[in-house]
Formats: sequence, C-alpha cells, structure tokens
Amino acid sequence: MTDQPLFYVALFACLAVLGVLLVGVGGFAKGGDFNRKYANKIMRLRLLLQFIAVILIVAVVYFGGDR
Repeated sequence: MTDQPLFYVALFACLAVLGVLLVGVGGFAKGGDFNRKYANKIMRLRLLLQFIAVILIVAVVYFGGDR
C-alpha cells in the first residue's frame, strides 16, 4: 500500500490537518487578538482539510485493496 503515490498524498493531508489543529489549539490557549481574529477561519480550514483527508483515505483503501 505504501508504494502508491495516493498514500503519500493522504499522509500529507493528515499532516496538514494536524498542523492546522495545532495552530488552532495554540491560538486558543494563548488567546488575545490572534484568537479573536482567526479562530473561526482556522477551524473552518481544519474541517475542510479533514474532509479532504477522509476522502483521500477512503480512496487509498478502495484503490489499494487487494481484489
């Protein structure tokens, strides 16, 4: 399964979700102007990236499965 390029695209998408999640949690923990200005946008971006990551993971399992 790791020999598929789609696997690495899905892995990158998961890491992007993790990065946005950490930025969001860090901004929430710190508070202040950054959190007030960007918290909603960051969480929307996280949801979009999670959707893309889930679609890619399903595609990897579907196309990479032994038939």
